[in-house]
Formats: sequence, C-alpha cells, structure tokens
Amino acid sequence: MTQNLKVLMYGWEFPPFTSGGLSVATYHLTKSLSKQGLDITFVMPKAKGNMNHDFLKMIIASWIDSEDYINQIKNLKIEEVDTLLMPYLTPEEYEGILKEAMIKRSKDKKVYEDEIYGKNLYEEVHYFKEKAREILKRSNFDIIHAHDWMTFPAAIDSKKMSNKPLVLHVHATEFDRTVGHPNQIIYEIEKAGFHSADVIIAVSNRTKKNIVEHYGIDPNKVEVVHNSIEIDHPLPRIENKDKIVLYLGRITIQKGPEHFLWAAKKVLEVEPDAKFVMAGKGDMLGRVIDESIKLGIQDRVAFTGFLQGDDIAKAYSMAKLYVMPSISEPFGLTPLESIKHGTPVLISKQSGVSEVLEHSLKVDFWDINQMANKIVSVLRYKELETTLVEESFNEVLNMSWDSSAKKCINIYQRLLS
Repeated sequence: MTQNLKVLMYGWEFPPFTSGGLSVATYHLTKSLSKQGLDITFVMPKAKGNMNHDFLKMIIASWIDSEDYINQIKNLKIEEVDTLLMPYLTPEEYEGILKEAMIKRSKDKKVYEDEIYGKNLYEEVHYFKEKAREILKRSNFDIIHAHDWMTFPAAIDSKKMSNKPLVLHVHATEFDRTVGHPNQIIYEIEKAGFHSADVIIAVSNRTKKNIVEHYGIDPNKVEVVHNSIEIDHPLPRIENKDKIVLYLGRITIQKGPEHFLWAAKKVLEVEPDAKFVMAGKGDMLGRVIDESIKLGIQDRVAFTGFLQGDDIAKAYSMAKLYVMPSISEPFGLTPLESIKHGTPVLISKQSGVSEVLEHSLKVDFWDINQMANKIVSVLRYKELETTLVEESFNEVLNMSWDSSAKKCINIYQRLLS
C-alpha cells in the first residue's frame, strides 16, 4: 500500500523558479508520487527568490481536481533550510554569494555569535546537513530519497540517525558536469553517497554506466528510471516557420554550446538566411559570444539569456529545429519539451534521452559536418520536418511521469519489504 508510505526527500529547488532539468524532474516526480498517495516532506535550501507558501499551495492545487485540494496539501510538506546553496552552484560562484551575504549581515543590528554560513561551498554543504537535522528530528518517514551531490551528506546523515533506507537519485555525475575532469572533493562526496545508498536511481543507462565504471559500484545496486514528460494537448499545428535553429539550456562545457556555433557557421555557408538562437546562461556565455564574433556569424546568432515560463514555450514554438549538442548528457529533458511544442529535435548520441527517442535526428557531438548536414536537411525539406514532428510527438504521448513514479514506488516497497 502506498497510501501510508512517507518519504523524506532532499532536493535543490522546487519550481516554478526552475534553473535546470533537475528542478523540473524533481517537481514532476514529486507531483506524481504525491498524486499516488505518498506523503512527502521535501527539504530544500531556502534560496533567494523561492516562493512563499501561499503561492506554493496554489501551485499544488493546480495538480489535481479542486475537491481533492485539502488532501493534496496534506501529502506534501515543504521544509526550507537557511543556507546559501543554490542549484548548479560552483565553488567560485559561492564565494561571490557568500561575500554579498556577509555584507548584508554586517549591516544588521543583531549580534551573531556563531558562523551561520560555510567559508566555502563544501563547508556550506556540511552546514546544510547540520541544519537539516532539526527537520529530521520532527519528521516521520519510512524512506529517504535525495537528488544529486549537494544533498548527499544530509541524506547519509539522515540514514545514520534514523536507520531508514536511502535512495539516491542521480541526474548527473561530476564526470558529466566537467566532461571527465572532476572536482576531487565533489567526486568524493558522490562516491561516499553511492556507497552508503541502499539503491541508486540513474536517469539513463548512460548514467548507470558512469556510476559503475567511475565509482566502483555494483551494477545490481543501480536502477534506471528514465525521466519523462506529460502531453496534455493534441499535436500543435505544423506551420511554415522561419529558418530558426534553437539551442536552449545552460551554456556550460557539458552542453556543447561551441559545437552548436561551429555547426551554425557551416550551415550559414549554404543557408545564409538561417537564424540561430541561443537561450540560457552559464559560465561559458562570454566565451561563446566571443566565438560567434570570431566565426563572423554574430549577426546571425541571437543570445536571449535565461528564459522562464511562456518565453520558453515561445522559443520552442518559433524554431524549425531544436539542437542539443551535449558532450555528456545524463538525460536531457529539453528535447521532450521541444517535441511537446511541435518542433523536431537533433540530439547528441552522448545523451540519455537518445535511449528513449527513436524518431529524432541523432549525431555524435564532435561530428560538426554531420550536425550541419542534418540541420540543413530540416531547413530545406518540409516533408522531413513534418515526419519528424508527427512521429516524435506520437512517441512521447506514451511517456508519463506517473510511470516513472511507479518505478520509484516499486523500489521503495522492495526496500521496505
């Protein structure tokens, strides 16, 4: 019975203030688990800009029919920890955030006798663990479920204090984020988590392979639960669009933004009226802008910055093709979002989503010539575009976050039996 199953879940962020695929995945997974009757206590950093609880209740109410509103509120409890942790935070970015926080604190009239923030990112992850203990003491739960490395120390601590089973959900490893050049401290945190967990959930077979090979984990300990998407509308009308090619995601080395530009250069040599849009932010943004200038295509590339809400939907809908050239992508939700909005996709073979999408164009991230050729084919041949749109849309219609949630529930029940 799932009705009485209680989960203590650790995450980075709870949308709609999304900052990446992990936030979207945890939101939809939590929603589906809650719908299926599980009681969830979701513990996350009290980050700048997080929603207030009235707004959160409004979001939760939209999940279900109005008559079930009260029951749904009871199924999910958000607990926020006072910390400077934020999604996708790097050690260098943390230093800047810490400096701002200490300046603000020094202006406060109160006297502080303790250090409330860590001197570096790793200390702050430790402080998050210490502060989460207060939530742990007053929480009633059967199982612990934690997402990605920043939450692992808190999750391990919770297991030790409660003697309850621990499930770690891996949306990316340090090998993915750094393209094979891991930060040793983060690597050790991940490794400690993997060895402490009772079960590890990987978002793709590719991610499972990384965990087994790079961290010395028994493959029988790792379960694959692919991410998903919900389609709540018929296939959007297939219209004649401008020759717009879209990149949407974090602009970091992992995502291969330079490969997108190199392919754009080759496309423009034969399709000079094509336009390229790069939506997102990240530590490589300045470098990528400089690269567009170096290639002489800056007048054909638009940089939109970080998009949210309706602007994301508009970006997908206006494009003729969405390209995800990731060097190492554990899953990749954005192609599914693009297909949902009626835009075909060209995805890296080095992505987890390529395991579940048959009706998409695929290319090795390093094969710039092939990437450019396939972009040109979609821009030139309407029949190809239409076939890709229709076939891929029908394919994702069979996907469901409820199905992903049921796989997680089966893991919970097996651990508790």
